[in-house]
Amino acid sequence: MTKNQTTKDHIKERILETIKKHKPQTIKELVRLIQQTQNLPEKQITDLLIQLENENKLHFKKPTKTPTTPTAYLLSSNAAWYWTTIALAIATTIAVFTIPEDAYPIVYARSILGAILVLWLPGYTFIKALFPVHVPIKTSTENLDNIERIALSLGMSLALTPIVGLILNYTPWGITLTPITLSLLALTIVFATAAILREHQTKATQPSQKFINPT
Repeated sequence: MTKNQTTKDHIKERILETIKKHKPQTIKELVRLIQQTQNLPEKQITDLLIQLENENKLHFKKPTKTPTTPTAYLLSSNAAWYWTTIALAIATTIAVFTIPEDAYPIVYARSILGAILVLWLPGYTFIKALFPVHVPIKTSTENLDNIERIALSLGMSLALTPIVGLILNYTPWGITLTPITLSLLALTIVFATAAILREHQTKATQPSQKFINPT
């Protein structure tokens, strides 16, 4: 066995160990993990992954076909986050206008929903519209990607809400409950709709590659 072959076998073992340890969900994520420990170009890592598949040590899933039209995408499971976000925003608006402030203990549900609308939904949908699939900073795992998206969403919500209040301050409606709630609802719907359309466009042109972890 040549030295080159021995090196390749060693790298293959490291790849399998990395998959078992970190459980990456896509090839792109796995390549990033390998490059952190092995100074190898992406093409060489991809070639080794193909060899592992040919050796029956790694099995790739067929990429899920993305619906071709925005309407079909909205009706698919890919849009679950979109409908959940819209439903949550509408439910919050209804709760704000229908639950009295002294209606204990149900008023706590109104407060929780209100906090989500103010501190989460505008920022989450805005970040989703800017980065529909991946956050701007490369992360080694899907969990870190989600943590970064959460942090960016909270920060952006804390920035957007005061801006909305500042704008409303110079309107005839002023900074009162009704215009603030309706403004945040409108922002959430607009950003979420832009995000789902961008997500569909991105996934339609760049389908994800996933694989089954080795046993």
